[in-house]
Amino acid sequence: MRTYLVVIDETEEARLALRFASRRAAKTDGAVHILALVEQADFVAWGGVQATMEEEARVRAEELVTGAAGSIFEEMGVRPAITVKSGDAIEVVKVMLAEQPEIAALVLGAAAQGAPGPLIAHFTGINAGTLPCPVMVIPGSLSDEALDELS
Repeated sequence: MRTYLVVIDETEEARLALRFASRRAAKTDGAVHILALVEQADFVAWGGVQATMEEEARVRAEELVTGAAGSIFEEMGVRPAITVKSGDAIEVVKVMLAEQPEIAALVLGAAAQGAPGPLIAHFTGINAGTLPCPVMVIPGSLSDEALDELS
Protein backbone atom coordinates (compact mmCIF):
# COMPACT_ATOMS: atom_id res chain seq x y z
CA MET A 1 0.00 0.00 0.00
CA ARG A 2 1.29 3.47 -0.91
CA THR A 3 2.15 5.17 2.38
CA TYR A 4 2.88 8.86 2.86
CA LEU A 5 5.25 9.57 5.76
CA VAL A 6 4.52 12.97 7.29
CA VAL A 7 6.77 14.52 9.92
CA ILE A 8 4.69 16.83 12.09
CA ASP A 9 5.11 19.37 14.83
CA GLU A 10 2.91 22.19 16.07
CA THR A 11 3.43 24.46 13.04
CA GLU A 12 0.96 25.49 10.36
CA GLU A 13 3.17 24.05 7.62
CA ALA A 14 3.11 20.63 9.29
CA ARG A 15 -0.70 20.80 9.41
CA LEU A 16 -0.76 21.56 5.67
CA ALA A 17 1.63 18.70 4.90
CA LEU A 18 -0.58 16.31 6.85
CA ARG A 19 -3.70 17.59 5.07
CA PHE A 20 -2.03 17.09 1.68
CA ALA A 21 -0.83 13.58 2.51
CA SER A 22 -4.22 12.60 3.90
CA ARG A 23 -6.06 13.81 0.83
CA ARG A 24 -3.62 12.00 -1.48
CA ALA A 25 -3.97 8.82 0.56
CA ALA A 26 -7.78 9.03 0.47
CA LYS A 27 -7.76 9.53 -3.31
CA THR A 28 -5.22 6.80 -4.07
CA ASP A 29 -6.36 4.17 -1.58
CA GLY A 30 -3.14 4.75 0.28
CA ALA A 31 -2.14 5.25 3.89
CA VAL A 32 -0.61 7.93 6.07
CA HIS A 33 2.10 7.42 8.66
CA ILE A 34 2.53 10.33 11.08
CA LEU A 35 5.91 10.79 12.71
CA ALA A 36 6.26 13.12 15.69
CA LEU A 37 9.75 13.76 16.95
CA VAL A 38 10.50 14.35 20.60
CA GLU A 39 13.07 17.03 21.18
CA GLN A 40 15.89 15.83 23.34
CA ALA A 41 16.66 18.15 26.20
CA ASP A 42 20.09 19.71 26.30
CA PHE A 43 22.22 18.16 28.96
CA VAL A 44 21.05 19.14 32.41
CA ALA A 45 23.28 18.53 35.40
CA TRP A 46 20.52 16.77 37.32
CA GLY A 47 19.39 13.61 35.57
CA GLY A 48 15.94 13.71 37.16
CA VAL A 49 15.25 17.17 35.74
CA GLN A 50 16.40 16.08 32.30
CA ALA A 51 14.24 12.94 32.43
CA THR A 52 11.21 15.02 33.44
CA MET A 53 11.81 17.47 30.58
CA GLU A 54 12.10 14.64 28.07
CA GLU A 55 8.95 12.95 29.39
CA GLU A 56 7.00 16.22 29.11
CA ALA A 57 8.20 16.60 25.51
CA ARG A 58 7.12 13.03 24.74
CA VAL A 59 3.66 13.62 26.23
CA ARG A 60 3.25 16.82 24.15
CA ALA A 61 4.31 14.95 20.99
CA GLU A 62 1.90 12.10 21.71
CA GLU A 63 -0.96 14.55 22.29
CA LEU A 64 -0.12 16.35 19.06
CA VAL A 65 -0.01 13.21 16.96
CA THR A 66 -3.16 11.75 18.53
CA GLY A 67 -5.08 14.96 17.87
CA ALA A 68 -3.83 15.14 14.28
CA ALA A 69 -4.74 11.50 13.65
CA GLY A 70 -8.26 12.04 14.96
CA SER A 71 -8.74 15.13 12.81
CA ILE A 72 -7.73 13.48 9.56
CA PHE A 73 -9.80 10.40 10.30
CA GLU A 74 -12.89 12.53 10.95
CA GLU A 75 -12.36 14.74 7.92
CA MET A 76 -11.07 12.27 5.32
CA GLY A 77 -11.69 8.80 6.65
CA VAL A 78 -7.98 7.94 6.66
CA ARG A 79 -6.73 6.17 9.78
CA PRO A 80 -3.02 6.90 10.05
CA ALA A 81 -0.26 4.91 11.63
CA ILE A 82 1.46 6.83 14.40
CA THR A 83 5.07 6.86 15.53
CA VAL A 84 6.60 9.03 18.24
CA LYS A 85 10.40 8.84 18.44
CA SER A 86 13.18 10.72 20.09
CA GLY A 87 16.57 11.30 18.60
CA ASP A 88 18.13 13.26 15.80
CA ALA A 89 15.31 14.08 13.36
CA ILE A 90 17.30 13.37 10.21
CA GLU A 91 18.56 10.03 11.50
CA VAL A 92 15.10 8.96 12.70
CA VAL A 93 13.58 9.70 9.28
CA LYS A 94 16.43 7.96 7.45
CA VAL A 95 15.95 4.82 9.56
CA MET A 96 12.19 4.82 8.99
CA LEU A 97 12.64 5.16 5.22
CA ALA A 98 15.17 2.33 5.20
CA GLU A 99 13.09 -0.01 7.39
CA GLN A 100 9.69 0.59 5.82
CA PRO A 101 9.71 -0.03 2.06
CA GLU A 102 5.96 0.69 1.84
CA ILE A 103 6.69 4.41 2.33
CA ALA A 104 6.11 5.87 -1.12
CA ALA A 105 6.79 9.53 -0.28
CA LEU A 106 8.20 11.70 2.47
CA VAL A 107 5.90 14.71 2.93
CA LEU A 108 7.37 17.78 4.63
CA GLY A 109 5.89 21.22 5.24
CA ALA A 110 7.93 24.32 4.42
CA ALA A 111 7.49 27.57 6.33
CA ALA A 112 5.84 30.37 4.40
CA GLN A 113 8.88 32.57 5.02
CA GLY A 114 12.49 32.11 5.91
CA ALA A 115 15.08 29.45 5.33
CA PRO A 116 14.07 25.81 5.07
CA GLY A 117 14.20 23.69 8.19
CA PRO A 118 16.84 21.01 8.73
CA LEU A 119 14.71 18.16 7.35
CA ILE A 120 13.94 19.94 4.10
CA ALA A 121 17.51 21.17 3.75
CA HIS A 122 18.85 17.65 4.25
CA PHE A 123 16.37 15.61 2.21
CA THR A 124 16.16 18.02 -0.75
CA GLY A 125 19.83 18.93 -0.79
CA ILE A 126 22.83 16.88 -1.81
CA ASN A 127 21.29 13.73 -0.31
CA ALA A 128 18.08 13.87 -2.38
CA GLY A 129 19.40 11.44 -4.98
CA THR A 130 20.05 8.72 -2.41
CA LEU A 131 16.50 8.45 -1.06
CA PRO A 132 14.31 5.39 -1.63
CA CYS A 133 11.27 7.59 -2.35
CA PRO A 134 10.32 11.09 -3.52
CA VAL A 135 10.16 14.05 -1.16
CA MET A 136 7.08 16.25 -1.38
CA VAL A 137 7.56 19.74 0.04
CA ILE A 138 4.28 21.48 0.82
CA PRO A 139 4.56 25.29 0.90
CA GLY A 140 3.29 26.85 4.10
CA SER A 141 1.84 29.76 2.14
CA LEU A 142 -0.92 27.65 0.56
CA SER A 143 -4.49 28.08 1.72
CA ASP A 144 -6.56 24.99 2.50
CA GLU A 145 -8.54 25.63 -0.68
CA ALA A 146 -5.41 25.83 -2.86
CA LEU A 147 -4.03 22.73 -1.19
CA ASP A 148 -7.27 20.85 -1.78
CA GLU A 149 -7.13 21.70 -5.49
CA LEU A 150 -3.57 20.39 -5.73
CA SER A 151 -4.16 17.20 -3.83
